Amino acid sequence: MFKVKHPLHLTSAGLVVIPMTVSSLMTGALALALVVTGSWASASKSALMIVAVLIYALVLFILGRSGFANIRGLEMRAVTDPLTGLPNRHALHDDITRLSRSGDEVALAMIDLDSFKQVNDHYGHAVGDLLIARCAQEIRSVCGGEARCYRLGGDEFAAVMTGKVAGTILEGICRTLLERLGTPLTLDHRHIPVGASIGLTRSTADNRIASSEMLRRADVAMDMSKRGGKMRCTWFNESFDRRRERVREIEEDIRAGITAGEFSLAYQPLVDADDKRIVAVEALLRWDRGTRDPLGPNVFIPIAEDSGLINPLGMWVLRQAVCDALRWGDITLSVNISAAQLRNAEFPIRLGEVLEETGFPPHQLELEVTETCLVLDPVVAERTLDVIRSFGVRIALDDFGTGYASIGFLRRFRFEKLKLDRSLVELAGVDDGSRAMMLSSIALARALDMGVTAEGVETEEQAELVRLAGCDQIQGWLYYRALPAGEIDRLIAEQNAALRPGGERAA
Repeated sequence: MFKVKHPLHLTSAGLVVIPMTVSSLMTGALALALVVTGSWASASKSALMIVAVLIYALVLFILGRSGFANIRGLEMRAVTDPLTGLPNRHALHDDITRLSRSGDEVALAMIDLDSFKQVNDHYGHAVGDLLIARCAQEIRSVCGGEARCYRLGGDEFAAVMTGKVAGTILEGICRTLLERLGTPLTLDHRHIPVGASIGLTRSTADNRIASSEMLRRADVAMDMSKRGGKMRCTWFNESFDRRRERVREIEEDIRAGITAGEFSLAYQPLVDADDKRIVAVEALLRWDRGTRDPLGPNVFIPIAEDSGLINPLGMWVLRQAVCDALRWGDITLSVNISAAQLRNAEFPIRLGEVLEETGFPPHQLELEVTETCLVLDPVVAERTLDVIRSFGVRIALDDFGTGYASIGFLRRFRFEKLKLDRSLVELAGVDDGSRAMMLSSIALARALDMGVTAEGVETEEQAELVRLAGCDQIQGWLYYRALPAGEIDRLIAEQNAALRPGGERAA
């Protein structure tokens, strides 16, 4: 880091006032000495003035050197990141502007660490700072003398290079960096996995782009890397902007749709594997967009999660579903919750308020989470789920068989139910390996005292297979599609009417 040799830190006014004061005092002292020695009469006024000017010039020179050193130090600090010693965002803009004056290609990579927030949450900011410094060393090492690297702030870094094939070389550097960061970094005897998502863009002589626009494009491409699964490089494409604009429009439509009451719920029944009686319903969100193009939950829910709108929308779903399910007796209600809701510290509080206000029995409420919700931030998720369980609410792991959940993962989160994904059910009927995986999953759930539901059952053969394999409940179009609350009222009434007073089915 740049160090200033001179300890004095003076303002521009100080560079003038202090020398004048010093020279005046010294001139006065000299005059007093002449008077005392009786030599005033022989000393001319011009000689005193010359001495004063020389003293002033000497002091000004000494202090001026200190001032210039201070200014140079301030300039260096203005373009340098204090934690890593790398050039900062201001330096990056200056360098791109300067390099763009040549006829060569200028390539920019935006590098964002994938797991930095979790490190800060788990180990504290001191370890987070060590991780940033260590990652800076790795980036500097990979870039070598070919590219210049920068820290933009937080967990964001950048690299720039210029030349005829700058983009190709920089992409190769970035892929090497991903390989480095694919291995956990060792910090104070801790092995910390990091990873990164990288966005790339370029500016050529035929299509010069301002530095601010290059950063925006690289940031957009980096975001696409994250959405695509992280630990990858993505080049900016014009279609990304069109997609972002479309996402922004949908986000505004969601906000307006919540206010206008355009959202509704449908419920898909789950049946007992043995007697096919409805024992539970899963609440599914629907959006009536009127004359606009229809959008499924797989499209608008991720956008609601990214924008934060999933919090008000999710609470509306929960409250509406609970109010509807109050009419259905001892039927279990399943509601999906997202990763964003689990990360929201207010969610358990609001859930408790809904249960208290509506009087819905907590043991009849089952919240479904996916593996992705939990691996993004397992510590926060575990803490939130513990609070939810304290209310008496049950937790189910949805879409099991599509991720990488281990036995340790299942034991850590102590799910009450495992829901086998439809893809596993479909393949189990035609593939021996998938059938073995399904059977081992059910056996594992039994060993951990979990219930098991098979999703996406569409044929009698699939239903017989999962029934013989040991599933408790079956969900799928073979029995019921998602239905309005009014239809569920009718089905439950018919089911109750089909039972004798003793609780057995009528003949």
